[in-house]
Amino acid sequence: MIKCILVDDEKNALEMMEWLLKTYCPQVEIVGMCSSAEEGIAAINATRPDVVFLDIEMPKMNGFDMLEQFDKLFFDVVFCTAYDQFAIKAFKYAALNYLLKPVDPDDLKATIERIEERKNVPTREQFDLLLQNIHQPAKPTPQRIALTTGDGLVFVSTQDIVYCEAESNYTHVVLSGGKKILVSKVLKEIDEALSGPDFYRVHSSFLININRIKKFVRGDGGYIVMDNDATINISRNRRQEFMELFSRF
Repeated sequence: MIKCILVDDEKNALEMMEWLLKTYCPQVEIVGMCSSAEEGIAAINATRPDVVFLDIEMPKMNGFDMLEQFDKLFFDVVFCTAYDQFAIKAFKYAALNYLLKPVDPDDLKATIERIEERKNVPTREQFDLLLQNIHQPAKPTPQRIALTTGDGLVFVSTQDIVYCEAESNYTHVVLSGGKKILVSKVLKEIDEALSGPDFYRVHSSFLININRIKKFVRGDGGYIVMDNDATINISRNRRQEFMELFSRF
């Protein structure tokens, strides 16, 4: 069983999450329901849960401030939020769990499955990365991103990413210098996290860093040479759009 605590200042939200977990996630045991961050801290220390479902916007002490009260996190966290889409990207950059309110049952089940598979807790570096990106809404692409691998997380500078290549349910992230990281996410998820002016999906299997393009070759259907000399084909249905983008350089 997964022990969890719910922390939300809205009674209706607490009751709805309780119903969703009992209905759709029988492997989860609720050991505490708290209506404030202060109550949440006391309950966490008393019950030592595996995961905390945490509302962000709460009076007196918000969810981020609550987590700052722990010297070391020994539990996983699922942020429950009504934030806009930009803020949601910040959670993806940091590879942190989140649920949009109102919570969808399928999203909840998928989140619990990820927690069961990963079996590790968030790091302070992930939270620092999250707060950095939430507090810098003008930046379309993060400076750093957390990549989920089979044995943990790897933090990389986005400017060091040359391209990303899909392989079934995984993605190879290729960095400058030749390092390649196998990420436990499909390319679509990486694309959503990095979407912005610096990255472009040129093919169903490839996402490239536009700043790392060395040249474009028109022959053989058109392909790109990256600055590490990798050659990447452009899909036919994206060629015209890419040419319009490429013509600006």
